[in-house]
Amino acid sequence: MRILFSLAVMAMLAACEWSSDDDQGYTCSTRDQKRFVRDAAEYWYLWNDLLPDKVKVSSYDTPVDLLADLASAQPLDEFSYITSAVADSAYLLAGQYQGFGFSRKFLAGDDVRLTRVFAGSPAEAAGFARGQRIVALDDRSIAEIEAAEGLDVALESRTIRFTMREIDGVTEFTVPVTQGIVTIDPVPQTQLIPTQAGPPVGYLELAAFVGTADASLQTAFSDFRDNGVTDLIIDLRYNSGGLVDTTDLLGNLLGGAVAENLTFTRTFFNADRSDEYDSEAVFNLLPLSINLSRLVVITTERTASASETIINSMEPHVEVTVVGSRTRGKPVGQVGLEFCGAVMRLTAFQIVNANDVGDYFDGLPADCAVADDLTVPVGDAADPNLVAALDYLATGACPPAPAMPVRTGEGIDARDRLDDGRGPPWREFAGAY
Repeated sequence: MRILFSLAVMAMLAACEWSSDDDQGYTCSTRDQKRFVRDAAEYWYLWNDLLPDKVKVSSYDTPVDLLADLASAQPLDEFSYITSAVADSAYLLAGQYQGFGFSRKFLAGDDVRLTRVFAGSPAEAAGFARGQRIVALDDRSIAEIEAAEGLDVALESRTIRFTMREIDGVTEFTVPVTQGIVTIDPVPQTQLIPTQAGPPVGYLELAAFVGTADASLQTAFSDFRDNGVTDLIIDLRYNSGGLVDTTDLLGNLLGGAVAENLTFTRTFFNADRSDEYDSEAVFNLLPLSINLSRLVVITTERTASASETIINSMEPHVEVTVVGSRTRGKPVGQVGLEFCGAVMRLTAFQIVNANDVGDYFDGLPADCAVADDLTVPVGDAADPNLVAALDYLATGACPPAPAMPVRTGEGIDARDRLDDGRGPPWREFAGAY
């Protein structure tokens, strides 16, 4: 499988100059940075037909302000943003970011729980664990913080005294934690789960579609192939997207043996760019591609972008079952435009599957509704999501549906995100979903 647009887009970004109102080149003055954002949006933005005919850059204080206003022309676009080129590259190449080393979500009101704690992070060293509750920061309650600057802003401080409550709901501890470089293990675990008859079920937790995932994916699929795995569970419950190339690799490992040369994805740019950049990617058979029969994907409202692409694009070719809750809803991707030490991630293309299905801005529904139990480790034998996935593979039926938390208001907060508080709650990069 080849993502034909990715290299072409990168070459175009390196060579392209957009017309400007005074025919001058771009500098790193604030005015020229704003001109760059405006001109790039007119050229690349997926919904460039909705942009104002004339945009006066002098009306905006910063490039960030300008981009926010331009993106507001399309209410579906919550995904375009500007970030540091250094931070962008660190995450893209090494899965690293500056922070404490956890992700979190609001369960209800001021109840903030940890969903993940990354191995080797400052948070792990401080004794943080999945399911613990953040009670206070620097002796301020979450309710106080939310009523003032908000938790995202509060978590930007370099060192914070965290008051945490254990899973038992009673025991509390307070500890100072200082931000550091967090390295995300993109494939935290794989398993071969025995069955009563036939080959084992494969289980793979994929945390992020970053470049460091490729070698681990190949190792995992080598094990799956050697053990004759045909039924696979992929845990994408907190995976909010990433690189096209890693998505490409996973697609080939899943579909290369059963859908060789058939359509994996079709990618569409705006009407002005379509003739040059619209493309189709097909499955390629790799030495480690497995003879996949059934795919079960574990999801939450955090599952987005490249993760959703895998679900949507495998469905025309094999039996796909979604266990968990409705996904985030991001069938679009961004190009990366670097300028003056920053990178603009501009929504520029939409992805559909072989059946031209790809308009799931409200997310992909779960076939088997299962709540994410934060008191149980991901992938544990008692993890309700894994239990439900295995039950489905064994019986062909979903377990009785529990009461699922809602996604807004007093339910699960869409701000489920990495702890650093900067940027959107999903992270995508150049040539990324």
